[in-house]
Amino acid sequence: MNNKALSAAAIGSLVMGLVAPALAADVEWKVPTSVPAGSPFYENFLERFADNADTLSQGRVEIKPFGAGVIVPALQVYEAVLEGTVEAGHSTPSYLVNQKPINAIFAGFPGGMGPETYINWIYEGGGQEALQELRASEGLHSLIVGIGSTEVFAHANVRIDSADDLEGLKYRTSGPWAEVMREYYGAVPTVVPPGDTYTLLQRKGVDAVEWATPSSNQPEGFHEAAKYIVVPGVHQPTFLWEVVVTEDTWAAVPDDLKPLIEAAAKLTTYEGLSQFYHQDMLAMEAYRSGRNEVVSLDPEFVEDLAQSGRAWMEATVEASDDPAMRALLEDYRTYQQRWSEQNDYLIRD
Repeated sequence: MNNKALSAAAIGSLVMGLVAPALAADVEWKVPTSVPAGSPFYENFLERFADNADTLSQGRVEIKPFGAGVIVPALQVYEAVLEGTVEAGHSTPSYLVNQKPINAIFAGFPGGMGPETYINWIYEGGGQEALQELRASEGLHSLIVGIGSTEVFAHANVRIDSADDLEGLKYRTSGPWAEVMREYYGAVPTVVPPGDTYTLLQRKGVDAVEWATPSSNQPEGFHEAAKYIVVPGVHQPTFLWEVVVTEDTWAAVPDDLKPLIEAAAKLTTYEGLSQFYHQDMLAMEAYRSGRNEVVSLDPEFVEDLAQSGRAWMEATVEASDDPAMRALLEDYRTYQQRWSEQNDYLIRD
């Protein structure tokens, strides 16, 4: 074969390589989530997990994220996975507390661990194994893909400094914190969809709202609708998001890919928390330099709120009459106490 023929053959091979269809991934999961596409939880947790899984598996694992409502409603992700509507789902234990109160321990609760303690309990203190055991009892396999930073206590039209300021306060909130506010402080919790929160605050239909972290709240514009930003978020010190699949789906994953998917999930959790810390710092700097007044609650009041949250959790355990929840909460509290007793060796700034 002469040089011209060799060149033609080489070019032909190159063209064929460019147009040849890509090989199908060994694992392909459509993954709906409980938040809209583009939200910080969607980008920082689910999309990051998809990218990490693709990179670590060299393209053998393909995660396809879908925003809330595209495939299944936001609050029906777990059900959709169990029913086989989708291969996997991305959501938070927060949305399961009413169905099974034990999820409150994983969701983050008033007076619970902060992000630093919590991520260590999850990965070093047995928390991840406990969550996987819980999900296995439901026919699911859990992959933790997100632990978040502390939320903002409130964006408010009125200043909040003490328990007296909570009496009669119209407060957009939900979950355990709504019950604590109602039962312990005489507030008036109001639950509205996320998309209605800004308008409600702007029109003074409520006195205050809580939603998420400083950087997550920033694009929502709450700081533009209300003067006061109240911190710290004792009501939600941290939170957890997971990707769940059925046990059968997980069993079907090639054995050499399982540790890579697990590594992608863990990497996502650490990267995601780091991203939240950084973006929250930038958001708070912007808040403090703008028109808002940032109110830092007195430490004694923060501790009072935390104690009320712990009392609510204890009452919830008693009402559930669930030995597993009792054992898990005791383990959680023991780790939290150990961390508190020994954290004087840490420098945090």
